[in-house]
Amino acid sequence: MANVVVVGAQWGDEGKGKIVDWLSERADVIARFQGGHNAGHTLVIGSEVYKLHALPSGVVRGGKLSVIGNGVVLDPWHLIKEIETIRAQGVEITPETLMVAENTPLILPLHGELDRAREEAANPGAKIGTTGRGIGPAYEDKVGRRSVRVADLGDRATLEARVDRALTHHNALRRGLGIAPIDRDRLVAELEEIAPQILPFAAPVWKVLNEKRKAGRRILFEGAQGALLDIDFGTYPFVTSSNVIAGQAATGVGLGPSAIDYTLGIVKAYTTRVGEGPFPTELQDTDGQRLGERGHEFGTTTGRQRRCGWFDACLVKQTCATSGVNGIALTKLDVLDGFETLKICTGYELDGTRLDYLPTAADQQARCTPIYEELPGWSQSTEGARSWADLPAEAIKYVRRVEELIECPVALLSTSPERDDTILVTDPFAD
Repeated sequence: MANVVVVGAQWGDEGKGKIVDWLSERADVIARFQGGHNAGHTLVIGSEVYKLHALPSGVVRGGKLSVIGNGVVLDPWHLIKEIETIRAQGVEITPETLMVAENTPLILPLHGELDRAREEAANPGAKIGTTGRGIGPAYEDKVGRRSVRVADLGDRATLEARVDRALTHHNALRRGLGIAPIDRDRLVAELEEIAPQILPFAAPVWKVLNEKRKAGRRILFEGAQGALLDIDFGTYPFVTSSNVIAGQAATGVGLGPSAIDYTLGIVKAYTTRVGEGPFPTELQDTDGQRLGERGHEFGTTTGRQRRCGWFDACLVKQTCATSGVNGIALTKLDVLDGFETLKICTGYELDGTRLDYLPTAADQQARCTPIYEELPGWSQSTEGARSWADLPAEAIKYVRRVEELIECPVALLSTSPERDDTILVTDPFAD
């Protein structure tokens, strides 16, 4: 049976939540493989709206196993709060429906404090635009081999040793930033208090998923953020602190690369970005304002207004290559309704030279200007369309041109936040 990876192919906020939820009906397991609760997914199911940050999007589907993999950094207090919120909306979440990898690193309160302190201390031009939730510092501790992990919550001596190792590093940093040192005993006590709520969900996820795979169960791998925020292949340093691209899906849950059968890239019909960093097609005019208003472009996690611009086919072609995307899900096509003319970026001009990719060097990225191709818009509404016959000819031409420019076919087309307003072209789960 096919296993599918879902990745955002822009700067995040592409509509992954809806697509993962829609695909999860066909899956047996939904596994989150990277990121933290700095990412957010909004699911609209009937009259109910679910806002998820740490939980996999599949939790709202009955009869499915949801998994938080080791590639995630997890705030245990946030997770319990989110579980309580979703339960209050009528969703059953138990250790039988949700598993957390035992080797998942924890986000501690000190991580958020360090995150915010460093951002505040940075010069305006050096600010990253972090959400301040401790994601980056938690990943730093993972790489530095000083994380407190889920499994450590089960033994007092191990927990104390892990905390002591972390505080040797963090208290030195805090002194340099003028922050009071961590109260070691208080932190240990807080972790011991939350442990009984977290440990029932702990499991050897790598083992469970390997067994599910051998039994022929379908696994849907869910990522957070977008490929342009990847720590290696994103617009560094204005990126997240983990690998976002599809290759991380296997590592982030404990499976080998052969477990991935199909990669679906989620792509918005225009482009948005939250926070700092380069954005070649950003619009500072009424068109950009219109895209933001029609698309309700405010972050699920931060509430920050998203920057908006025309579709950048050059960038999406690039992310399709780095993630090995087999097909894309094109979302928010309806936001483009009513534009007389639409533009698509087909490349960049850098110091008189035409490029078909965004260069790595930050100074070169800043000097790139987009090269546009214009297409006619359409006046009819595409909102809620569920078949190609429901779309105006100009909308279909726009979609086809996107396919040509990014050199990747459209597998799904989304025309509203509603779960069923989706046109299926190719089933990613097809054998």
